[in-house]
Amino acid sequence: RLGLERADTAEKALTVIVDLLEKYGQGGNCMESHMAFTYHNSFLIADRKEAWVLETSGKYWAAEKVEGGVRNISNQLSITTKIDRGHPELKEYAKSKGWWDGKKEFDFAATYSYVNTARMTTTRGRYCEGYKLLNKHKGSITSEIMMEILRDKESGINMEGGFMTTGSMVSVLPQQPNLPCIHFFTGTPDPAR
Repeated sequence: RLGLERADTAEKALTVIVDLLEKYGQGGNCMESHMAFTYHNSFLIADRKEAWVLETSGKYWAAEKVEGGVRNISNQLSITTKIDRGHPELKEYAKSKGWWDGKKEFDFAATYSYVNTARMTTTRGRYCEGYKLLNKHKGSITSEIMMEILRDKESGINMEGGFMTTGSMVSVLPQQPNLPCIHFFTGTPDPAR
């Protein structure tokens, strides 16, 4: 929200977010119940001209400029070796913790989450299922198709149970500045309604 408030481009919003992250860190309970549950955040940041994926681990972060195709985020790190911007101490911190030897190519997702990045798009899970659904419609995604994807319960994108999806947003950002941007928000906590 502060990125939207303080920036007029996607890259400037990215800068706002990482500056706040580096200054204040992140945390807080992700649930209203008494159970303590926290995690680090990922963001899709877009304007009419460009889009970025920002992923965080504590105060450390990596950002990738989206050059084409489709991208999604979902409860795991997905930025691997294409890091267009990153925390200035990202690699040194990983090296000091013994997570990266400083010799092999640096892979943010593998280093900061111990994820087998070769299997991310093939194992069943929200990230993989979202990747499949987006690729199925690649080149012809409309706002209606995006809403269908965000309503999908079978894939786990629209979660039910102890952890529930509580809202979704779809934005249409035409590259032509004379056309308005359109933003759709769910009117109820469950995007399927």
